[in-house]
Amino acid sequence: MNSNGEICFGMAGAGRAAELHLNALKRFSGIPVCFKTISARRFEQVDVMKKRYGFQNGSLNFEDLVRDEEIDVIDVCTPPYVHKEMIIRALEAGKHVICEKPLSGYFGCDGDPLPIGQKVSKSVMYEKLLEDLNQIREIVVRSERKFMYAENFIYAPAVTKAAEILRKKKSRILYAKGEESLKGSSSPVAGEWNRTGGGTFIRTGAHPLAAILWLKRVEAEAHGESVSVQSVFADMAQITGNLTEYEHRHIAARPHDVEDCGTVIITFSDHTKAVIIATDVLLGGSRNYIELYCNDAAINCKLTMSDLMSTYFLDEDHLDDVYLSEMLPSKTGWNNPFLEDEILRGYTDEMRNFMEAVYYDRQPLSGFDLAYDCIRLIYAAYKSAEIGKAVYF
Repeated sequence: MNSNGEICFGMAGAGRAAELHLNALKRFSGIPVCFKTISARRFEQVDVMKKRYGFQNGSLNFEDLVRDEEIDVIDVCTPPYVHKEMIIRALEAGKHVICEKPLSGYFGCDGDPLPIGQKVSKSVMYEKLLEDLNQIREIVVRSERKFMYAENFIYAPAVTKAAEILRKKKSRILYAKGEESLKGSSSPVAGEWNRTGGGTFIRTGAHPLAAILWLKRVEAEAHGESVSVQSVFADMAQITGNLTEYEHRHIAARPHDVEDCGTVIITFSDHTKAVIIATDVLLGGSRNYIELYCNDAAINCKLTMSDLMSTYFLDEDHLDDVYLSEMLPSKTGWNNPFLEDEILRGYTDEMRNFMEAVYYDRQPLSGFDLAYDCIRLIYAAYKSAEIGKAVYF
């Protein structure tokens, strides 16, 4: 902490994830935070975000964050293919680390045939990923620094309320279903495996997957038990490939060697089940939910779309700077605006929990184990889809 008793905060990245994290931090003022330095690869992005959020410094070099002895926490909101390197550099420099999902992935090795999403075996990717994860785990443990996994779903009010019910009522989750779907990604590299480590399932399915894994952990702890994943069975596909250019005009997904649709069935060690759905073909906004079918309750957690407010516009005059919802192509007609987006989707409580973990020296709700389990299961799912049968643990 600096001489004013503030946590010194460094941000790596200046895209949408960084914006969501910083918006959440600005909403929460319980812990004093100094916005020290933000770094990214393009000056235009850095300059805009530096001014918007009040950072003292802007940089085009991640090493400036690592070398700054005053910075306590580095928030890694960069594309996933550089996560591993940045995590390791930050931890070895004695920094606490916040890492946007996914933790890591497979992005290609020297000599790989291209495109790797079509030419490299998912079984090979899975084994290489496990090696990388174990290397990162060793460094996390050795560093004795906080590793905070930025999975906002588990901090969403609906999901935290579900956890409270599970703890108090001791309900058993027999079947869980979760989904995140939208019309694709705004990222120009979202269709390239060597930049994203996969398609819609790693980009969006990671959210409901993490929430369900965490809720099963909450359920098990309420009973003094341990529950693990027994097997994963998956289907991954490109379902937009046969569309004409005209038919494709409303869908942003442009998959090259990644999937635009994924469905995964999980079997837990207590013989209960979960289904995770992720697609890039949903129009009208984003769909995010978790549903729990319990022995004595039904719990439905809706993050979006919200029905807290409805709007109807005949035109978009003077609405340029008015945010209604994510991935919405038009503000005309009827819409359901996202209200208190950072709160309802969990970002505010996520960043609050992370800052409190550093300030009060306690463990975050979402840490390395959840990050590890999520990416391991995602790549086991990719392997399952390739071999056409379940992967067992």
